[in-house]
Amino acid sequence: MNWNKVIYWISTGIMCLVFAYSAGMYIMSYEGIVAYFPKLGFPGWLVAPLAAIKILGIIAILSKQSRMLKEWAYAGFFFDAVLAYAAHHHAADGGGMISVIALVAIVISRIFDHRLYG
Repeated sequence: MNWNKVIYWISTGIMCLVFAYSAGMYIMSYEGIVAYFPKLGFPGWLVAPLAAIKILGIIAILSKQSRMLKEWAYAGFFFDAVLAYAAHHHAADGGGMISVIALVAIVISRIFDHRLYG
């Protein structure tokens, strides 16, 4: 059993699930999320592009078709999770823990992606 692959796929799965859930929530509860985003310090118009970019980022990472797109997706997910944590912490709404989970999964996935696929 290759533990590097196991760790990679578990962390990548968690990361993808967090961002897929987030994108799905943005799509399914669009009006509510648009109304809530200003409370986090972000404009409401950002919801639709974020949903699309999260879905495209998941595709870029899982497909491994372009190393550059994969790296941009990892970077985008990292900054999204950092900003989400900061926004939830500032708003004191208790929603920051999922961002911490995402950050840990992103870092582990990226490290093991590099070990396995260069």
